[in-house]
Amino acid sequence: MQPIQIRRFPSRAELDTALAGRLEQSIRAAASGPLAIMLSGGHTPLPAYRQLAERLALAPHSTRDTLHLLYSDDRYVPADSEASNFHSTRPLLDALRLPEERVLRVRTELALEEAALDYERRLRALLDRGVRIGLGLLGLGADGHTASLFRGEDLQRARGRMAIAVQRPDGLAGVSVTPELLWHVTEPLFVVAGSGKHSAIQGLERRDPALVAVQAVRGCPQVELWVDQPDEQGNGA
Repeated sequence: MQPIQIRRFPSRAELDTALAGRLEQSIRAAASGPLAIMLSGGHTPLPAYRQLAERLALAPHSTRDTLHLLYSDDRYVPADSEASNFHSTRPLLDALRLPEERVLRVRTELALEEAALDYERRLRALLDRGVRIGLGLLGLGADGHTASLFRGEDLQRARGRMAIAVQRPDGLAGVSVTPELLWHVTEPLFVVAGSGKHSAIQGLERRDPALVAVQAVRGCPQVELWVDQPDEQGNGA
């Protein structure tokens, strides 16, 4: 893993706008050939997703036949649940108007282990068809986790897999991509905002091997970190 390229933003609003622009740039890139974008869940990227959806409503892009979307992880809840990462991206999906088969969601209507295996099969099939995964968004928890990889045990179970079922600390189950899948992402981008994450950000910056997020992207040739500029106390702007 090479040194992390860090970009700091003086405000959350500027981070959101820049992320919406980066996503739009990636969508445009799909016009030149099959391309997948990996979306992350959580609250941090939602303003950028909404902002991009508004842009696309005004100026839609013709990428229906070349663009694919996938998710870094999702909670094991119904697809229309407020806790679902897939559901939280609905405004963006509606603006993109992609065919259902081009949106790789975790099929939580299946049994948990079956949902993980199904997601893995479809991810491998996507790569086998020669679809490149370009931009891949990742979150960073205060505990140093990313996607739904929370513990060293999750990383051990992930060996040789592209998606696994996990038990989350909040009591919910989930399905997460693995380091093996992240190796195929050419532009992995951590997007971090909010208070309470200063220690995790520092750990990521110095590539602390004890951090699950660092271990998850260790095989990636390049990694970016976008963060809203912390104040002197290390709180998010």
